[in-house]
Amino acid sequence: MARVHLLNVGEGDCSIIEHNSGRITVMDICGGNKVVTKQEARVLEELAKPRGNFAMCKKLTNPIEYLESIGVTSIFRFILSHPDMDHLDGFDALASRFSISNFWDSGARKEKPDFSGSPYNEADWDRYVKFRDGKEDGVTVVTPKAGSRFQLANKKDEETVGCDGLYIVSPNKELIDEANESQDFNDASYIISYRSAGGKIILPGDAHDKSWELAIQEYKDDIEDSAFLLAPHHGRKSGRDHTYLNTVNPKCSLLGCAPSEHLAYDAWRNRDLYYFTQNQAGNVVLDISSGLIEVYVENEKFAETSGGDTSKVNQQGYYYLGYIES
Repeated sequence: MARVHLLNVGEGDCSIIEHNSGRITVMDICGGNKVVTKQEARVLEELAKPRGNFAMCKKLTNPIEYLESIGVTSIFRFILSHPDMDHLDGFDALASRFSISNFWDSGARKEKPDFSGSPYNEADWDRYVKFRDGKEDGVTVVTPKAGSRFQLANKKDEETVGCDGLYIVSPNKELIDEANESQDFNDASYIISYRSAGGKIILPGDAHDKSWELAIQEYKDDIEDSAFLLAPHHGRKSGRDHTYLNTVNPKCSLLGCAPSEHLAYDAWRNRDLYYFTQNQAGNVVLDISSGLIEVYVENEKFAETSGGDTSKVNQQGYYYLGYIES
């Protein structure tokens, strides 16, 4: 069974795909340097009560520990949506703990940040550059862009056996060139459509308006009427045009851990689209079978108050929230 893990890492992203092939994809990392103390965990459990704010954005997950907990020993491909540090936080530790066979590089070339006073580690940036520039032993650098078709990620429709169903719908060379010139990399974010047996699952990094315009104009079939959307830029308003939701039309969306006042709730509410937040759910796992995605959440109280079945748990002990039919 294929499975997608959407980790509660704070104001950043980390998604893990366990493919039917047995290969592991990790897209982005954040919180890989975080240590959760026992005292913090006790306090947060007391906060996680059904009173509107479930406080799960204060009970964060270290993705490296999480990967180990689900039995991952090696990563087939790491996809960096774009080179902002909230998508690279912990990359050095990840690469030191797990072998990574393939690294997807879009061609984005951000100038090295100033790490003085930064909450991020310079070692993560330096390790990323080593991967990106092909200097990490045993790693193949892959440079796909929108529309690329290649072995093990995707092929032409008639040759999909043994592939992992990952389709790139943005960026193209023009968006990358613009980002390299402006040093604003949101429109250079990969938008990945994972065409799973249960429906299309969209993982868009921080994709902004031009990214979605390209995806809709050139690759509409890969994103329209999707089963699940990880909201771009953690669900922030960010001055963006949310009309892409009319095309993606997700049956379910997950908004991230941005502060509540910055989340674009109205973009989903005005379209009567179902969503929930990482602050409510914590980690989210999608169990995928033919025509069906079952949704499990870390937070029992949220599952219970949402009408889920807390007597039904997955392998990690997460609670059944409901299902999506394709």
